[in-house]
Amino acid sequence: MGRVRNEKVAELLKHLAAEFLQSESNRRSLITVTGIRLKDDLSKAAILVTVYPAEKEEAALDFIKRRVSDLKDYVKKHSRLGRVPLLSFEIDAGEKNRQKIDELSHEK
Repeated sequence: MGRVRNEKVAELLKHLAAEFLQSESNRRSLITVTGIRLKDDLSKAAILVTVYPAEKEEAALDFIKRRVSDLKDYVKKHSRLGRVPLLSFEIDAGEKNRQKIDELSHEK
């Protein structure tokens, strides 16, 4: 698969996952889609998210993992992808680390 196609699919999945989570979440926490890790053959996609407040991370991750099949249906309905990748969710550790560094740099 071409790199440009993979980038377009990743951007589409990121957008659709964000729309889905915005419409389906219970608003007790803010769930933000920060990125997609897509396998070169488009067979798997890890959706990276951050959760605010951080204390709600586990509950939010449980919620979105329960709804992964609904998300897959949403992607099928709102895209022209022939085959939707196997979807999974992860907390974006890189973004968490960046936020921590930001906090520490503002304390000085």
